[in-house]
Amino acid sequence: MNRVFNFSAGPSMLPVPVLEKAASELLCYGESGMSVMEMSHRSPDYEAIINDAERMLRELMQIPDNYKVLFLQGGASTQFAAVPMNLIARTGKADYVVSGQFSGKAFKEAQKMGYDVQCVATSKEDNFDHIPAFTRDMIRKDAAYVHVCFNNTIYGTKYPEIPDTGDIPLVADMSSCILSEPVDVSRFGVIYAGAQKNVAPAGVTIVIVREDLLEYADPKMPTMLEWKIMAENGSMYNTPPTYTIYIAKLVFEHLLATGGLAAKKAYNEKKAALLYDYLDSQDYYIAPVKKESRSLMNVTFVTGDADLDKKFASEAAQAGLKNLKGHRSVGGMRASIYNAMPMEGVEKLVAFMKEFAANHPKA
Repeated sequence: MNRVFNFSAGPSMLPVPVLEKAASELLCYGESGMSVMEMSHRSPDYEAIINDAERMLRELMQIPDNYKVLFLQGGASTQFAAVPMNLIARTGKADYVVSGQFSGKAFKEAQKMGYDVQCVATSKEDNFDHIPAFTRDMIRKDAAYVHVCFNNTIYGTKYPEIPDTGDIPLVADMSSCILSEPVDVSRFGVIYAGAQKNVAPAGVTIVIVREDLLEYADPKMPTMLEWKIMAENGSMYNTPPTYTIYIAKLVFEHLLATGGLAAKKAYNEKKAALLYDYLDSQDYYIAPVKKESRSLMNVTFVTGDADLDKKFASEAAQAGLKNLKGHRSVGGMRASIYNAMPMEGVEKLVAFMKEFAANHPKA
């Protein structure tokens, strides 16, 4: 077996020990006599799995007791509609910061539903090469919430610090940076994230919501999107994505056993520094993101020549460095170096970048 280094933005690499543990339990989980994939979500064995998953996530992220943890279906994109539907009744209006494609989609989804929402800041005119600054006085005093995308997968940007929204709840899409470093959950009203970057295979979405915010749902909203209903039913109003939650539990277990989020942050910073330091030391590749907004998880770069970019992705794949092609909307290259990407993968990428530049001089 020859595993490659998978730089995909998602679904992404999973820790090898997690895959090995899942493989060993595939046919029979514990003494149950069956696979988790075959198990009733109402069984004692599965209830223990989902309860352990929540307990471990709370420990990893130091989630306060007055927050509910939900394991939902539909991906983070479904939460683009669920967020306003669950919170808009608080005041009837909401403010958004548009720092990339997914925050833009979240904003458009709220607009589409006819809610009173406004964009208070955006970096669209600069091709989203930085996180747009905004201050409390730019936010409407009666906004129900402020929505941000904390890490922008496509453009490779991340908030350098948690925005100050005062008493107005901050809602953050953390799909591509959750569990990459410690975060003060108490500074947020809601955190949500698709699993397929740092948590598990695609199929489960985590929502962490402050309990007092469960009382503001639009009365006309679909039951399946209502956080309060899901919280009251322990994320099992219907059959949850059982196997994906099980893998998430194994990932949480692995993170706890390897030093937690502080250790993961230090490791992620070393990986990102290796790649960014090389990018900053030469002029063959261009790193378009402003330094103060650079992501630890998604590193974007271009050669300035679309044909060279295409050749780079192709030759890198042949060298075992897969999925480095940038998103179709921006082109170039993108190296997603999530938690499970080992240092060796980044080292091999930098070595390949040097070799490619030497073999393909620009005209």
